[in-house]
Amino acid sequence: MLGFGRRALGLDVPDPPHTVAILHDHDEPDVPELSPSELVQLQRIRRFGAVGAVLMAIGALGAGAQPVLQNPTYGQPVLGLFSRTLTSSLAICWVGIVMVVLAWLLLGRFALGDLHHGAPRRLTRSQLDRTLLLWVLPLTVAPPMFSRDVYSYLAQSEIALRGLDPYVLGPAPALGVGDVLTSTVPNIWRETPAPYGPLFLWLGKGIAAMTGDNILAGIFLHRLLALAGVSLIVWALPRLARSCGVSEVTALWLGAANPLVLFHLVSGVHNEALMLGLMLAGVVLAMEAVDSPLPLRGHQFVLLVGGCTLIAVSAMVKIPTLAALGFVGMALARRWAGGEGAAWPGAPAARRWRALLLSGAMMSAIAVVVTLGVTFVSGLGFGWVNTLGTANAVRSWMSLPTAFGVITGFAGVLLGLGDHTTAVLNLTRPIAAAAAAFVVLRMLVATYTGRLPVVGALGVAFGAIVLFFPVVQPWYLLWAVLPLAAWATRPAFRVPTIAFSSVVCIILMPTGKDEVPFVIVQAALAATITVALLIFATRRVLPWRAHRAVPAR
Repeated sequence: MLGFGRRALGLDVPDPPHTVAILHDHDEPDVPELSPSELVQLQRIRRFGAVGAVLMAIGALGAGAQPVLQNPTYGQPVLGLFSRTLTSSLAICWVGIVMVVLAWLLLGRFALGDLHHGAPRRLTRSQLDRTLLLWVLPLTVAPPMFSRDVYSYLAQSEIALRGLDPYVLGPAPALGVGDVLTSTVPNIWRETPAPYGPLFLWLGKGIAAMTGDNILAGIFLHRLLALAGVSLIVWALPRLARSCGVSEVTALWLGAANPLVLFHLVSGVHNEALMLGLMLAGVVLAMEAVDSPLPLRGHQFVLLVGGCTLIAVSAMVKIPTLAALGFVGMALARRWAGGEGAAWPGAPAARRWRALLLSGAMMSAIAVVVTLGVTFVSGLGFGWVNTLGTANAVRSWMSLPTAFGVITGFAGVLLGLGDHTTAVLNLTRPIAAAAAAFVVLRMLVATYTGRLPVVGALGVAFGAIVLFFPVVQPWYLLWAVLPLAAWATRPAFRVPTIAFSSVVCIILMPTGKDEVPFVIVQAALAATITVALLIFATRRVLPWRAHRAVPAR
């Protein structure tokens, strides 16, 4: 499927053009802007999604990932009502979630440019930017939702501020079980050290110094970091898409406006926002230099080094993005080896291997300098290397090797053979890791031979990493979705991504934890009925049916 063949790992010549990939079909041409009637529909879709985001913010007052202590709604005449009516708050939140997802899907008809047969139209970049901003704003002032990881960020940052080692001590041993910052950390993470890079904890240390034990202020500043990362994503995606011949609007809609970004990077305050934003911005700068016809000197060399440095810095938030340096390095080696035009297949092998070694040495030097610099300046040491596997304690249903191991273990119990889940996981996870490593290596070679652009190969590689990762959280999908949104144009990628993003965002609990089943059932039933009534009420004013003209009012 990915073009594996007898020369799958060879560096001699590029593979034939027809084996380039199954995800990129063709460049997307410019299409006309929306007609006046479609602009009316766009305004209604925008407002529909904005109302959904507001309902999410309101419902989060009772059904969000609220802190155990310092909850500002407790004891308040009106705001406190939401925390005492979990079922109603959860129903309100779910109605908002479904409305935002539906608005995103409706917006996709304008973003993909296929609203009308024979006369495709697409909204403009500024229209999409305004829509995205309108949907993001309510979530920036709402309590966190879908995850309680931000409370771990606060506790681990406070550990670093107190001069203790967050890579050795968890929140409970370091701060105490009764500490206000430990109180809201999920039980599974109270004893575990931090799995994040020194840059993130260094930034968190600064936040802790400013906010102290004030949880709300700490959440707000961490959310600003997440918004900075999302801003970098919005800046980088159109540039990457343009270089790949993909519509900027389509890439932004599928990437930055994806509910996974809105719900988990903005609302959930995950540090993936900063990690992915820095990585994509670094790829933009580095590839602008590598793809430039100008010599790699002066300004172009600064761009290259600056971009690679940003990528290395992103890995100091979370280590996976370090892989992007390898893909930039392969593209650079191809350029140095004379990989442009007809000269590439006939380039001497010695020159190609020399280019690979020089490029690899440059990427390694940048990675080492940045890692040492951040590690020593932050004062946090190299303990983070030993905690990279901390998350493996979770058995994630979205992880292919973990799900296979858990299902196999459960089947063994049913058959009376005993629970061998751990033994099976010890077998499936290494096999999956080897498969992921092979795909990554194959994509590196595809980049070097010019079969795939950096952003496309990087997205496929991250897709394999996520698919075979021991632990997969919903927001991990963005590792692959964001770069692929700027390159992949075929339905083979877009349709499953749209469907999976929509379903995952709807089924997850906004509280960030499990709730009593009857509460979930009641809230889901109420939300389903409400959404059905909303669709019925708006059947004539929103384009629920494809290719249907909606009259202006």
